[in-house]
Parts: sequence; structure tokens; C-alpha cells
Amino acid sequence: MKKIGLFIVLGCAAGVLFAFCSHLPANQVIYVAMDGDDQNEGTLENPFRTIAKASSEAEAGTTVFIREGTYEEPLIVQHTGTKQKPITFQSYEEEEVTLDGGNMDSADGDRALVVLEDKNYINIEGLTIENVTTDLMDETVMGIFITGSSSHITVEDNTVKGIKTLHEEGNGHGIAAYGTGSMKDINIVHNLVEDLKLGASESIVLNGDIDGFTVEENMVRFSDNIGIDLIGYEGIADNPDADYVRNGKVQNNTVHHISSFANPAYGEEYNAAAIYVDGGKDILIDKNELYENDIGIEATSEHAGKYAEDIQITDNLVSHNYYTGISIGGYDEERGGTRDTLISGNTLFRNDTKELDGGQLLLQYNVYDNEIKENKFTASASRIFIANFFQENKNNLLTENIYYKEHEQEGIWIWKDEWYTSFSVFIEAYGSDETSQYIYEDEEE
Repeated sequence: MKKIGLFIVLGCAAGVLFAFCSHLPANQVIYVAMDGDDQNEGTLENPFRTIAKASSEAEAGTTVFIREGTYEEPLIVQHTGTKQKPITFQSYEEEEVTLDGGNMDSADGDRALVVLEDKNYINIEGLTIENVTTDLMDETVMGIFITGSSSHITVEDNTVKGIKTLHEEGNGHGIAAYGTGSMKDINIVHNLVEDLKLGASESIVLNGDIDGFTVEENMVRFSDNIGIDLIGYEGIADNPDADYVRNGKVQNNTVHHISSFANPAYGEEYNAAAIYVDGGKDILIDKNELYENDIGIEATSEHAGKYAEDIQITDNLVSHNYYTGISIGGYDEERGGTRDTLISGNTLFRNDTKELDGGQLLLQYNVYDNEIKENKFTASASRIFIANFFQENKNNLLTENIYYKEHEQEGIWIWKDEWYTSFSVFIEAYGSDETSQYIYEDEEE
């Protein structure tokens, strides 16, 4: 037996005994094509016909190459990879591969075109995932669904579009990671997510027990609810003490034309943020470009007694959003709040375009121990730089910010529901902000 094993290994190194070598898990490659057959060997010359067959064969160390075409079937990942031997499903040599859910049957519960449940070390790359719709209230439709204790997952270079709930109380997601068990290392990178009808849900969402993630270089656009959402305290996780998303970054994304206006779940309200932290912790939101959404960035918790905390909102370009540029704190006194958060180096340019009194920066209920520094503010027609209508506001430091003057236009600062049109009077009312400036742009050093 030892001699046979050695002979096979040596034969592989020499390029012989291909029939044996091709089945070694460390190097396995499987092909799927529209003109294939599931009775084939799954090679380039003799591919499988269905993604389901490929998934059933794709054990640790396998790369599944999918040839061009439209596949009217889901991808249910059936096996798990390892650190040394991940499993990858990807388009072959950048061919156009579409998974189309138009013929999937509706049913109560969750329905997705790509499903990873309790799987590790999986990569999904280069696919178009589209057309999952429902008119049922109790069915949540999704493009990609990651759940259970799945970890070390990368979703990269995909297009997700046309995921739609048509029920006024329905839900849909483009890409969703729900950590019911303990999840780690979830990476959503360089995807296009667009044309979604989401009901009360979100385009890209991470929810529950997720410790460690990256949402980077995605384009999210033209959808009727939140662009990127990082959620805690919704009862998703089996462990209630770990039921929140944490220790991750949202970086270099572009999010635009995200609005809940006319979404049946909200009516004629501008509530949808491009990026929303709802109870997450230790999250970096950095160098994103966010424009023509309802809200650029929002960080708070919708649950009383809970907080978005240790959030760093830095170096983002936030412009022409309908309600406000950046918002922290609960939207009413029944919510949680925001604490120990840094807002720094952001450019807030002509937000509040619908003149809803959100200004460039909105401080709402229950904001404590936050630092707001070195940001640049340019008001819109509402003329509001900062809007703060709540009294529950302690130990928030404003420093080294620049507010730009405009000829024959006054600026407005609202602090604890008092309106100020004089910068010096606002500074006096706030208490101390001698390092900030109210200047014309050409006066900036």
C-alpha cells in the first residue's frame, strides 16, 4: 500500500496518472457549463451542468469555475473549507455568469440565490445574482445569505440586483450576514448592489454575533432603504451578550440614491442612511463617498439603553443628502444613543437639500462623550450647520472645525433647541470651541 501511494504522488509530480490526480482535494477544480451534463467528470472538457452538482462535489480545496450563461438555480454551499484549503465559486476567466431567481418558488421564510449556513473559508466571486422577488409578507428575499456560525467568508466582485419585496410589510436584502452563532472575518468587497426594493430591510446588512468584518470598495445605489447596515440587539444571536456587530471597517465605498421616500414601509419620509450603525461597536467608517441619499451616515441604537459606541467616522465625503449629512443619537426618547464616537476629517457639503432641518450634522437624543473635530461644513439652502434639538447631550467636544461663510448668507447653529445665527454667540452657548473657525473658503490657510 505504501508503494502505491508513493507511486501516485510521484506520478502527479510528473504530470501522469491525471485521472487519479484530478481527484486530489488539495488541487481539485470543477467546471460547470450550460452545455454540460451532471453525469460528466466536471472537467473543462466535460463539465457538469448544474451548480448544485458542483456544490455537492466541492469539498475543501476546490475551485468551482462556472462558465458563461444564465443559471436558473440557487447556489447552496454544501461543504466547508479550511484555512489552507478554501472553497471558491467563481466565474471562469471573467465570463458573464448570472444566477437568476425568476423561477424560484415562493414560500414563507427566507429565500436566497446564494446560501452559506455554518460554512467556513468560502469565496464567492464574479457572479451576477438577480431577480428574487416576493409578494408575501412573511418571506424575506435575498441575493446572498450568510448565516449560522459561518466564518472566513469573502464575497467579492459580484453584482446583486433586482431583489424585491412587493409587499408593503415585506423584507429583502441584497447581501445579508446574520450571525445566529459566532461569526468572524466576513468580507464584502468590490460588489455592485443596486435596484432593490427592501421593505423594512437593507441593501447590505451584518446583524448579530459578528466579530471582525470588512465592507470595502462596494457600489450601492438606487434602492429604497439603507445602503450598508451594521446591527446589534435585535435578538438574532444565540448568545444575547454577543448580539451585536463589532470590530470591523466600512471603507472606500460609494453609496448614492438610497431613499425610503415612497417605500411602502415608510411612506413619504426620508429615513434611509447610506451607512447606518445601529448598535454596533468598534467600527471604522472611513473614506466613503456618500451623496443623494436621505442620510449620509447615522450611528445610534434603536434599542433603549443600548448604544453605538467607539465608532470612528473619518475622512468621508458626504454631500447633497436629503435630510442630513451625519446623524448621531436616537431619533426619539424611546431609543438608545451614541457615545465615545469620533467624527473627524469629514467634508459635509450642502446636505439637508430637502430643508428638513437636519443640517450638515444632526445630534439627536442621548449623545455622550463624542468628539467632533477637524470637519469642514458647507451649508445648503437651509443654512443649518449643526442641528441639536434634544437636551440629553453631555461631554461632546467640538473642536477645530471649519464652517464656511457665504456672501449675503447667514449660518445657523441649533444647540439644545436654541437657534443661533451668530457663530460667536453659538460658541458661547456651547461653552468652548475657540479652535473652530467661521470663514470664507478663500481665507482658509
